[in-house]
Amino acid sequence: MADPEPEPTELPRGIALAWGVAANPQRGPKREMSVERIVETAVELADAEGIGAVSMAAVAKRLGFTPMSLYRYVSAKDDLLLLMQEEATGVPSSAHRQAEGWRERLNLLFREQVEVYIRHPWLLSLPISGSPITPNNSMWLEVSLEALEGQPLESEERLAIALAVTGCARWAGTVEAGYAEESRRTGLLPEEISAREGALYDAVISADEYPRLRAAIDAGVFVSEHDPFAFGLERLLDGVESYLRSRTDGAPAALVAEWRSPHDSDVADDKRYRAAVKAAAEAEKAVRQAEKALRQARRAQEQALRDARVRAKQP
Repeated sequence: MADPEPEPTELPRGIALAWGVAANPQRGPKREMSVERIVETAVELADAEGIGAVSMAAVAKRLGFTPMSLYRYVSAKDDLLLLMQEEATGVPSSAHRQAEGWRERLNLLFREQVEVYIRHPWLLSLPISGSPITPNNSMWLEVSLEALEGQPLESEERLAIALAVTGCARWAGTVEAGYAEESRRTGLLPEEISAREGALYDAVISADEYPRLRAAIDAGVFVSEHDPFAFGLERLLDGVESYLRSRTDGAPAALVAEWRSPHDSDVADDKRYRAAVKAAAEAEKAVRQAEKALRQARRAQEQALRDARVRAKQP
């Protein structure tokens, strides 16, 4: 007897709406209302006022309808946020197809992802609850995998590289979007914001407590035109390039097993383990406090020595 056919996977409504396979509402207030119009309005609101300003009531008000009218099309705010993310993310430009080689393609995709976060910084505040299984988000992953097509890599390795580049873009986007928002808020140019930060660091960072950071400040790192994110990406891609050469030379794949934290769920409920973790954290805190007290005492000793020498020279 043949095995029964597996039941088709039922898509959550938000994902079904994103793919255009959700059932349309049986009736609506007016022909002007649609899922697309609702999402576009919500994105405009988030761009102008931040994600905190987005609610079903606020979107309905902008559209000139009642909140209940929206629920006929988008039944939950979580679905609306998913669709907003999909709309704002968009798809990669066609430029990556003209780029030469996998490295330049990934570099270009990195820059385009950063630009998405700068245009829509509220995307960065949305919680990550898993892979966004929507058309546009899937296309970013698709073209990243396409860039690595033909390279001597396992499927898991291609995905890991694509995710690494995406992670770099998200971190760079977080910082770049933050600077852009501060620039809009204060009217300062990005280089002026960097100079202000450099001055603040210069005022509070001492060579006694933070010798390496102090040396970096003195070297002008906070006012440098050097892009640390581009540097980090290039070094990541250097590593990938080196790995590809090793695979071409016949080296085996270097797949890494899942990393497991000592705080994983298999021991999280063990009382003695939790007590040991707490004790270790408290001991580390005590060590940091003791080191700080020692540095302060040494500075006071040095100052007292200088004062004593001044007094000794007085008649």
